Parts: sequence; C-alpha cells; structure tokens
Amino acid sequence: MADIERASAADAGEILTLQRAAYVTEAQMYGDPFIAPLVESFEQLRKVIETGVVLKAVEGTRIVGSVRGRMPDGAQDGGAGRGPTRRSEHEMGGRPGRACLVGRLVVAPDRQGMGIGTALLEALHAAVPEAAAFDLFTGHLSEGNLRLYRRLGYRETRRERVQDHLTLIHLRREAISR
Repeated sequence: MADIERASAADAGEILTLQRAAYVTEAQMYGDPFIAPLVESFEQLRKVIETGVVLKAVEGTRIVGSVRGRMPDGAQDGGAGRGPTRRSEHEMGGRPGRACLVGRLVVAPDRQGMGIGTALLEALHAAVPEAAAFDLFTGHLSEGNLRLYRRLGYRETRRERVQDHLTLIHLRREAISR
C-alpha cells in the first residue's frame, strides 16, 4: 500500500503530470480537452501546495496519487475544477468557513482500484480536523467517482448544469465527531 504524506512545492511537477494522466479519461468522457485539471499550470499547482493541504500517495519513489483540501476564506477553488467561485452561507450548510473544499483527487491510471483514492480521502479527513464537513463535486458521468464518494459517506447536496454536456454533482460528508 502507498504511504500518504503531505506534498511539498518540490512535488508540483510530478503531481501535475499525474493529474494530467488521471484526468485524460474525464476529458474524453465529457468531450472537453480543456477541463481545469488539464490546463492548470505548474505555478498554480505550486501555489495550491504552499497555501492548502495537499496530500500525496507514494510507492517507493513514485507519487501514485494526490488530493487537495482547503478551508475557504472567501474566494474558493471549486475542487474538480472550474476556478474561483463564491458560495453563500446557505450553500455551506449555515456554517460559513467550516467546510473543507476537496479537489483534484487523482490516482495513477495503473494504480486505480487499489484503495489509494480511499486512503487519500481518509487521510485528508484526518488532516483537516477543524472542518465540520467536506464538500466536493464531480461530473454526472463519473460513476466510479460517485461510487467512491458515496461509499465514504458523501451525500448529494445539489446538481449544477454548467454546460450542455456537463452537470456537476455536489456532495458533502459531515465530519465524524472526534
């Protein structure tokens, strides 16, 4: 099994390469080669690593997975990728600033289905103890992602049609009392 560790700025290049490899199938599924995870720059990712919680899954010397989480401070990264958005207190479940925004869960294509995504999400839940909940979103055609999230206790909160070919499914998992 992979070791889960906090990513550093030095990991940005390898995580970006992994992210692009992992999101190619999503881009093909939705017929959109310009989804945010595929066009994110090295500098953008490096800044996210420096300012948020980014975890990596490592096997030997290879990074085989990654996930990021961030407690909001007004403008927020929309997780799976549309860029900055603002969410009302109502959308945050009446607890502004209390939900960790989860995004860019990626696992190397040759390592998918081996529990790495589950381990990364569970480690992120533990790494952000101040979060009252965890919010994320994924595309409506991403059945594997939806199965994983539901298995880990995420529940659908709303759907958002963003393009003719894409509806985002927003999910939330309440934090387990510590």
